[in-house]
Amino acid sequence: MGFNCGIVGLPNVGKSTLFNALTQSQAAEAANFPFTTIEPNIGRVAVPDGRLDAIADIVKPRQVVPTQLEFVDIAGLVKGASQGEGLGNQFLGQICGVDAICHVLRCFDEGGVAHVTGAPDPVGDAETVTTELMLADMESLSRRSEALVKKTRGGDKAAAAELKLAEQASGLLEVGKPARLLEMTAEDAKVFKGLGLLTAKPVLYILNVDEDAAADGNELSAQAAAMAKAEGAGWVVISARIEDEVAQLSDPAERVEFLESLGLAETGLARVIHAGYRLLGLITYFTANPKEAHARTLPSGATALDAAGQIHTDFARGFICAETISCDDFIGLGGEQAAKDAGKMRQEGRDYKLRDGDVLLFRFNV
Repeated sequence: MGFNCGIVGLPNVGKSTLFNALTQSQAAEAANFPFTTIEPNIGRVAVPDGRLDAIADIVKPRQVVPTQLEFVDIAGLVKGASQGEGLGNQFLGQICGVDAICHVLRCFDEGGVAHVTGAPDPVGDAETVTTELMLADMESLSRRSEALVKKTRGGDKAAAAELKLAEQASGLLEVGKPARLLEMTAEDAKVFKGLGLLTAKPVLYILNVDEDAAADGNELSAQAAAMAKAEGAGWVVISARIEDEVAQLSDPAERVEFLESLGLAETGLARVIHAGYRLLGLITYFTANPKEAHARTLPSGATALDAAGQIHTDFARGFICAETISCDDFIGLGGEQAAKDAGKMRQEGRDYKLRDGDVLLFRFNV
């Protein structure tokens, strides 16, 4: 599992430029007019992780396999998208397939790049897109509730539980709040996910600023950040143009020097990844042997058995134990055998909840 997110926003906010930069490709044509991206572009990038590099330096594997991050560049939404404006229904449907939404907001003012409403207004832009997602959800719930009411009258308990959540979500939407703010139990959350609501997806606002504001942001990005904080959403200040320039530098040392000259400690991609992992509650664990050093991603709370099954069904079916070393001990002590000699290797059972950075070796028998 990786991090799968849809890049959304109004036309001409920098979505395709950001997509090109983050995926280091030119798959999306960036141009100064709406609906450049008609079919969704999908790009997968390796997640940078210094821990994997350090593990590989010790193990010397034939192959190093980082975990993957997937971006889906979804064409610009406009007011009326929920009613089909601007090919809106098609694009709203594409949002259904992603784990999270990266909502790009234009926080720069440049006369050469037209804005659909005349002047940059990130808070207003966010409200426009969010409103369309809410309207789409309200219509979806209305249709679904009709069928659920009939099933509930017939004594279907599962339908009754789903109907209750649908009505609660509708209540939030009617007062202008996204469905993700609904409080529920872990059991209800499983049912709620089946409703497939767009506003239930976690949101990361990407505040696209000009190059001069990349380090500290500007007045527009500050307004957008305050909005995100009030919503309980994540946000990252980024300059799509800088990311595009960084992507052209193949030498890592040149990248570092370029970023430092702008007062930046890391790329926007790294900040998006970190924020995205926090948003989705993801953790990374590692497997390492002479064949390959591999980083893998699972939701927080995943068990050793979940990790075993992610690698191979045989690992899960014949699970005996997971020999576990923290990456700090693995790297600090110089590898598996040194960690084992120092008493830092633990044998964990199938119900062990993974910790971010665990290095695992599975013992199984089939």
